[in-house]
Amino acid sequence: MTEEMYPAQVQIAGKQEGEAKTQGYHAEARIWSEKMLAALERGNEGNKWYSLMDKIYRANTLEIAWEKVRVNAGACGVDGITITRFAKDSPKRLLAVEEQLKDRSYHPQAVKRKWIPKAGSKSAKRPLGIPTVRDRVVQTATKLVIEPIFEREFAEHSYGFRPGRSCKDALRRVDGLLKEGYVYIVDADIQSFFDRIDQQRLMNRIKERIADGGVLSLIEKMLKARLLEEGKQWVAEEGTPQGGVISPLLANIYLNELDWMLAKAGYEMTRYADDFVVQCRSAAQAAQALALIKRWMETNGLELHPEKTRIVELNVAGEFFDFLGYRFLRSRRKDRVVKVPRDKSMKQLRARLKPLTRRNNGHSLEAIIRRITPIQRGWYEYYRHSPRWLLRQVDGWIRGRLRSLLRRRRHGRGRGRGEDHQRWDNYYFARHGFFSLEAAHEFDVTSLRCRAKC
Repeated sequence: MTEEMYPAQVQIAGKQEGEAKTQGYHAEARIWSEKMLAALERGNEGNKWYSLMDKIYRANTLEIAWEKVRVNAGACGVDGITITRFAKDSPKRLLAVEEQLKDRSYHPQAVKRKWIPKAGSKSAKRPLGIPTVRDRVVQTATKLVIEPIFEREFAEHSYGFRPGRSCKDALRRVDGLLKEGYVYIVDADIQSFFDRIDQQRLMNRIKERIADGGVLSLIEKMLKARLLEEGKQWVAEEGTPQGGVISPLLANIYLNELDWMLAKAGYEMTRYADDFVVQCRSAAQAAQALALIKRWMETNGLELHPEKTRIVELNVAGEFFDFLGYRFLRSRRKDRVVKVPRDKSMKQLRARLKPLTRRNNGHSLEAIIRRITPIQRGWYEYYRHSPRWLLRQVDGWIRGRLRSLLRRRRHGRGRGRGEDHQRWDNYYFARHGFFSLEAAHEFDVTSLRCRAKC
């Protein structure tokens, strides 16, 4: 990587509480002093940082990091110490961590490895690493100190796990490019990305900006932390454990070179962590972009999934690609691209609601509706840009399960049908507090129109 690959600044919209914002990056104001921010603004000599370790083990930094870990909650690690237990004597524990970091005697404990189901799949699983609460505090403190250094160089089209950015920002970019005619899509999937990151290459990229030996040693210890699964321990020779606080930042550092390489070549990429698409104006351009990506992957120890990576011509009716939970497809009825929740997203919603709406549920209808409403609201908040007809279908499916439940209580058999739709119509459920996705969508559309007229 060369200095010319990166711009001097990367603009980031918004400002979060407790953060200082200069011309293009966020920094925790209680950690990054005005002097440090000024140095970040103008650039250090050689564009490297030499004195950062004392910022990480400073008591104030560790307290801020602990507060963030406490708010995020999460399971305990191999030592069995929960958030609640850590909180009981947190000052004493943080002081011990400070001393260990200061004299460089700190070593991460083993990372507890669990296998969790992949989203939308009944059989496939992915590994999740669970560091101890103490180690999550250290990772958070490290991230708070070093993140602004790399943030100023991250590409504009990178959105994953970055301050002031979200999935919705990435989706808006994809939408905008589709409207501009970028309908030839390189739908890429990196196979086992977090498990296959080359640790030495990653450390070399970190060393391009950080020269503090203490910080580099600390990050290497995090990468080399032992893994514990079913009583067996080992050290992974490559990759970063999924679940670690600092892993998303390290992933962005690793892929930043790819971001700028494609940008310099003139390709329109949108990336969220290891999930990305490249949008082009022609099939030939998409093929060239894919070939360039494959060469970069081979050089950097990664591989594109042979079955999940493809070129999609979205100007053909029925063609589609999935990105960040949405499916973008060319409508067969109307000659335009529509955005709907992907199949896995729909299955996830049903999987969460089915146990709460079983026909043998002993709770009152009001109690059931109260329990499912937060799930409906959360799902709508993300998928509110779906077509109205789809939201109506989801409403109908949920009401159908509730009618079946009520039918069972009248000693009826099977699913709600026939007269059940008149006996328990939509207004009946509305009176009992049912949250309608379609009604929420209609309200949002009406509000937008009113604001536009005003």
